[in-house]
Amino acid sequence: MAAKIKKGDKVVVLAGRDKGKAGEVLQVIPKDARAVVRGVMMVKKHTKASAQSEGGIISKEATIDLSNLAVADPKDGKPTRVGFKVLDDGRKVRFAKRSGDLIDG
Repeated sequence: MAAKIKKGDKVVVLAGRDKGKAGEVLQVIPKDARAVVRGVMMVKKHTKASAQSEGGIISKEATIDLSNLAVADPKDGKPTRVGFKVLDDGRKVRFAKRSGDLIDG
C-alpha cells in the first residue's frame, strides 16, 4: 500500500498527550507503523559522559503511532485525510480530501 504520510510532510497530532500540536515528519518507520515528528512526543534522555560528549539530560523526539497523525491541509493547516489520483501525465499523487489540493506538487 502506498504511504499516506511521508518524510517532510506537515502533520497534526490527533490523539495523545500532544493532541493538537503540529510538526514536520523527520522519519517514518513503516515496519512499526510509527513516525518521528519535530517538536512532538519530547522525552528526556539521560546520557553518560564519554570522551566525545559531556553527560547530562537531553530532550529528543520519541516515535508516535501513525494512527495518531493526520496530514495538515495545504490550504488551512487543519487535519485532512489523504487520497490518491493519477494525473494526465501518468504520475500518481496524493491529495487532501478536505480541500482537493495536491500534497506532493
